[in-house]
Amino acid sequence: MDAMIAEIGRLIELHQAWAIPIIGLIAFGESLAVVGLLIPATAIMLAIGGLVGAGVLDPFPILLSTVIGAVLGDAVSYGIGRYFGPTVVHRWPLRSHRRGVARARLFFRRWGFASVFLGRFFGPVRSTIPLVAGILGMSHLRFQIANLGSAVIWAPAMLAPGYLAATGAAHTGGMEEGHWIGLIAFVTLASVALALLGIRRMNAPAVRARKVAP
Repeated sequence: MDAMIAEIGRLIELHQAWAIPIIGLIAFGESLAVVGLLIPATAIMLAIGGLVGAGVLDPFPILLSTVIGAVLGDAVSYGIGRYFGPTVVHRWPLRSHRRGVARARLFFRRWGFASVFLGRFFGPVRSTIPLVAGILGMSHLRFQIANLGSAVIWAPAMLAPGYLAATGAAHTGGMEEGHWIGLIAFVTLASVALALLGIRRMNAPAVRARKVAP
C-alpha cells in the first residue's frame, strides 16, 4: 500500500498536468459506495497536500478538483440508491457489504441531514451514507446541500496536514511522526467541529418552530 501511494505521488510530481484529473478521480472513487472502501484516500491526500505545500502543485485547481470529485462521487452513489431502492443491497457487489450498509442506515436514521454532512469524515460509513440516503428517499435538494457543504470542508481538511507538514519541514528540516498524528487529529477535529456548528445553525429555526408550535 505504501509503495502504491509513493508511486502515485511520483507520478503526479513527474506529470503535473495530470494532477488535477488524478486527484479528481481519487476523490470521486473514494466517495463511491464499496469502491471507496478500497481506496486509501487519506494517505493519498496527505501526499498530494505535501506536494502543494512544497510548491510543486497549484493549490486552487487541486482543491477545486477534489471538491468536484467528492461531490460527483456522492451524487452518483445517491442516484444509484434512488434508482434501485432497497433491492440494490441484494445486488453485487453490495450484497457482500450488507453489514456496512446496515451501519450506515442506522447512522442515517439517527442523524438525518447531518449524517450526509458528517458521514464524509468517518471512514466506516463515508462511502455508503449517500447510497443509503438515496435508498431511503432523502430529498434531492437537502442531499445536495449536505453533499456540497461537506465536500467544501472535507477537501481542504484532507489536504491541510500534508500541506502544513511540507511548509513546516521547509523551515524545521522535517517533522516527527508524533507531529504528523497531532496535526492530522487537529485538522480533522476542527473540520468536524465546523460542520457540527453549521448543522446546528441550520437546524436552529426548525427547533424554535417546534417549541413555539402549540
